[in-house]
Amino acid sequence: MEMTNKPRRITFLSTYPPRVCGLATFTEDLVNEIEKTTLFRPNVIAVTNTEEYEGSRVVAKLGQHNRASYSRVARWANNNTDLLIIEHEYGIFGGECGEYIIDLAKNLTIPFILTTHTVLMSPTRKQQTVLHELGQLSTMVVTMAESTVPLLTKTYGIEPSKIAVIAHGVPTLTVRPRGKLKVRYGLNDKQVISSFGLISPAKGLEYGIEAVAKVVPEFKNLVYLILGKTHPCVKERYGESYRDSLITLAEQLGVRDNICLIDKYLTKEEVITYLKLSDIYMTPYLSKEQAVSGTLAYAVGCGRVVVSTPYRYARELLGNGRGMLAEFSDSDSLASCISNILQNPLLKKDMERKTLAVGQTMTWTKVAGKYAELVSKTIDATLKRGVLVG
Repeated sequence: MEMTNKPRRITFLSTYPPRVCGLATFTEDLVNEIEKTTLFRPNVIAVTNTEEYEGSRVVAKLGQHNRASYSRVARWANNNTDLLIIEHEYGIFGGECGEYIIDLAKNLTIPFILTTHTVLMSPTRKQQTVLHELGQLSTMVVTMAESTVPLLTKTYGIEPSKIAVIAHGVPTLTVRPRGKLKVRYGLNDKQVISSFGLISPAKGLEYGIEAVAKVVPEFKNLVYLILGKTHPCVKERYGESYRDSLITLAEQLGVRDNICLIDKYLTKEEVITYLKLSDIYMTPYLSKEQAVSGTLAYAVGCGRVVVSTPYRYARELLGNGRGMLAEFSDSDSLASCISNILQNPLLKKDMERKTLAVGQTMTWTKVAGKYAELVSKTIDATLKRGVLVG
């Protein structure tokens, strides 16, 4: 690697649109923002199965289940980029617990930064080994939540000096005020709760519907929007049985008119619009393991009041009166939180103010700036070591 004033070449290894995946959207948003600077020339190595890619940003492809592809891609990166950023999620790489990615990491001669999207509290031995090895081989490890730092050091044996905390980014889009949006979408005079993202049983949406049914007698104008396509893996294995079960549940509870399932993979503009018209955003997730949630980050970025189960990321983002936490798998607890907010407009307004203040620190512009600083320091340190060695 030679000293140069030219824009640094950085490459992201991740899923990427048109693949329907939260990680793909995350990477696209981050790359778009970094590209606005003149310091870097970002591009993407896309983890792929059958997807086709158009345009120049995807410069190489990694066959997810083709083990030989991992070494080939490492060789390509060594010759074509100054630094690699690996977006890590166990399920997007091949082998047991995504172990093939270690082949790639071991063959890199350039520095790489590992961004962790899943940090499990109680990993299997294989999961622990994979993340431990990647952490050892990496130059830096990015996590999106402070709560995962002790896990990364103690459970996965990653050196504290390697770890950087950079929040999940959120978009900044100008949209109409909530009242006008409600009129536009036929929701005027409605109290709107929303949940969005790829639908799967892990989202606990049945508890959200049950909670709404418990609150409707008091707030008959309540509407619960469940927005998103069924997760591709769930649909492939089970079809639309989970979505159908949610509709059946709403009918059985007598609240079918209060529940609206919108079967669509939303654009970022649509996500922000629906969040802005919502009075409450709800994540009734079932697992306490969830270290990061892009949907929750977006809701906080929009300054919405959030009702959530107390998974790790929710506890971190919603502390100090920025939201309300309910018990896991407990519709009574969710209903109590919803009712408390709707009964107390001043409490709701105060929560929105506190949440928005945090959200403003998480814009993609600010997040990309932190990545740019980290990347620059990493490349500079690598160059300096090379000069000293030479």
